[in-house]
Amino acid sequence: MKYFEFTFRTQPCTETVNDVLAAILGEVGFESFVECESGLTAYIQQTLCDENAIKIAIAEFPLPDTDITYTYTEAEDKDWNEEWEKNFFQPIIIGNRCVIHSTFHQDVPKAEYDIIINPQMAFGTGHHETTSLIIEELLDSELKDKSLLDMGCGTSILAILARMRGARPCTAIDIDEWCVRNSIENIELNHVDDIAVSEGDASSLTGKGPFDVIIANINRNILLNDMKKYVACMHTNSELYMSGFYVDDIAAIREEAEKNGLTFVHYKEKNRWAEVKFIYKG
Repeated sequence: MKYFEFTFRTQPCTETVNDVLAAILGEVGFESFVECESGLTAYIQQTLCDENAIKIAIAEFPLPDTDITYTYTEAEDKDWNEEWEKNFFQPIIIGNRCVIHSTFHQDVPKAEYDIIINPQMAFGTGHHETTSLIIEELLDSELKDKSLLDMGCGTSILAILARMRGARPCTAIDIDEWCVRNSIENIELNHVDDIAVSEGDASSLTGKGPFDVIIANINRNILLNDMKKYVACMHTNSELYMSGFYVDDIAAIREEAEKNGLTFVHYKEKNRWAEVKFIYKG
């Protein structure tokens, strides 16, 4: 695949600004991000590059008093998956309970749950906080023999952890064919069973469930649009964990959830990212 290499210069150049920028760029097709001195270097397949969509994303950047400019060039033709994996993907460590790493990492700390993944370009750095927030939620939840849906599963890290903690059967769904293939590979790497992976969006949920637990780590707009379809797959006392949005978005998420019969339980936050838990009371 041919890629463009974009260099985004951010002012101010802070971790928060760059993280928000990565999340937004991920929604318009960018697949991986590397922090640099002036901001972010980002990669997108040439066939998916829509410069007008990129300009709109920058123009609608949600943090005030932020200036973003960019330049781009055709990326050198090499195996960018391998390059990114070896140089930029770092293990994710959640206390002493969970560590997520690849096969090439050495001296990985011991943890109760050890998850191996083969990260692909679609595994961006921008969603680290949201992933870890839901991991923390799963580690604190009773999952044994509960049916679980991981919606927008990406690499299926969350479904794999849930299965390790006793959830079954598990269903993992993503709109991206690449993510589906990578999920199947990661499930095999971790020697877990009872996780069914399929390609699709929320419309594919018709006839599925009901689920005891639903995870949706996507983004604000998709969650607001698809929440009613999640609820249709729930029963009384089913739990819904959602992330992929900012603390400022919690009010809108909660309003839509309560319209659909969900009861707010709590939220967690990390670097302005948020995760919320709801229970369906029927």
